[in-house]
Amino acid sequence: MFKDKLFLVMLVLGLLTIVAAAGVVTMKRGDGQEQNPYVDMQGQENLLAGDTIPESKVSVAGESNAQPVPEQTKEKVAKQGTNQDTVVQEKINQTAGSKPSEDAQAVGTGVDSAKALVLDFSDTSRVSWPVMGNVVLDYSMDSTIYFPTLDQYKCNPGLVIQGEVSSPVYAPANGRVTQVGVNEEIGNYVTLELGNEYTAICGQLKEVTAVEGEYLEKGQLLGYVAEPTKYYTIEGSNVYFQMNYHGAAIDPLDYLE
Repeated sequence: MFKDKLFLVMLVLGLLTIVAAAGVVTMKRGDGQEQNPYVDMQGQENLLAGDTIPESKVSVAGESNAQPVPEQTKEKVAKQGTNQDTVVQEKINQTAGSKPSEDAQAVGTGVDSAKALVLDFSDTSRVSWPVMGNVVLDYSMDSTIYFPTLDQYKCNPGLVIQGEVSSPVYAPANGRVTQVGVNEEIGNYVTLELGNEYTAICGQLKEVTAVEGEYLEKGQLLGYVAEPTKYYTIEGSNVYFQMNYHGAAIDPLDYLE
């Protein structure tokens, strides 16, 4: 009898132990928190359909501590990129501007000849000889003189000054080159504007270095003495020198030094 009661007590205790264990397991399961598979969007309870989520509110899954980029940092980065682009462009412009243009300076011109000169020629001004030599034919507009090659008498609006072929010919005064041309009688010539309606013409030239529009200083190279044209074969190689005032020929000897 005692053995039967002991068996029943042990059976009840075993059942109670099983029930208690089952309760503990159930409580642990109820206290556990399941991980939310979706990204937590702070402040999303106030968003409506179609609203744009601010960049500062978005966080990437797995980076819960991500911080928004400050606006000042964004502006600084953008400004640095702009400054770098500006520096690169300036270097490109400097490189492009450092190479001189081949057409910027005409043949025969220089820094001194390119600058503008004050042209103020007057009746008291003096000119230098374009080439040193004897006067073969004088200026003569009031009467005729004899031209050996032409074998005739005629007026002469300029001076015919003897000169060796290839001798340099110089500007007689400060002036601006208004014309570089060629004439059957005086060959290649250069016309200089001296100022105040005074002009000078030098002919019988070759290898002319003067360029139209440039300013030449007194004594600067114009070209070289050429072989004489058919109008001066007997007179020989020379430089034709004429001066005009208001378009009319004047005697160069009155102004030569």
